[in-house]
Amino acid sequence: MSAYAFPPGGLPDAGADPVGRAIFTPAYAFLPADTMRDIVTTGLPGWRMSRFWIIARPMTGFAETFAQYAVELAPGGGSDAPEPDPGAEAVLFVAKGRGRLMIDGSEHALAPGSYAYLPPGAGWAVENTGSAPLQFHWIRKRYQPAPGIAAPAPFVTRDQDHAPIPMPISDKWATTRFVDPADMAHDMHVNIVTFQPGGRIPFAETHNMEHGLYVLEGTARYLLNTDWVEVGPGDFMWLRAFCPQACIATGEGPFRYLLYKDMNRHPDLVLP
Repeated sequence: MSAYAFPPGGLPDAGADPVGRAIFTPAYAFLPADTMRDIVTTGLPGWRMSRFWIIARPMTGFAETFAQYAVELAPGGGSDAPEPDPGAEAVLFVAKGRGRLMIDGSEHALAPGSYAYLPPGAGWAVENTGSAPLQFHWIRKRYQPAPGIAAPAPFVTRDQDHAPIPMPISDKWATTRFVDPADMAHDMHVNIVTFQPGGRIPFAETHNMEHGLYVLEGTARYLLNTDWVEVGPGDFMWLRAFCPQACIATGEGPFRYLLYKDMNRHPDLVLP
């Protein structure tokens, strides 16, 4: 079974060297796992027994389409009204623990590997029903309607139930897709990308999509703009549109990351 990384929390030793690996540039941000400690969490209205690492948010002049959270719920914690924006869609991906997700009155069990898509306007609630913390990733985007196309329906599935699809140029690079790429109702994709040892992106990609990449397991050297960065479990990469990127998996096991990208819509011609 795959491992799914999550922020380590806790606090470093008071005498630890404060020189770290975090990078923030006009083209990309790199937030290593060891930056995601107790003192950088926040609470949110409408949530109980919970804490949040907000690791991406819309910022003028940077990535503008999404927000990404790591959410930790203590036993019994959760929310009956988690989403304050009726125009927002979301994906939840569970890293650790057990819980219950309610969507418009329908109940779904949550466990490591659970994946839920929540369309705009969905009535949903989440609760930790286990005895250990429930830890999940929450990606939010303002849904962009398209003429003549209805918004997608909600669904809940599991990573374990989807076989990764190899990329055309390599059997060591594959993508677990939870929605059909040809389905124009979806204006974002949240996939899991897997590289086997030695796998790579063999050219520097540049494209219109913004990216959030949370490393779930394994290690790699990742090209971010002009910099090759060593990445591992729990590290987060935040890429602006057109930022060059490439990857070389370096470990003895799979390198996997949870990938956000905006899709299937015209770029706005008037900036916010």
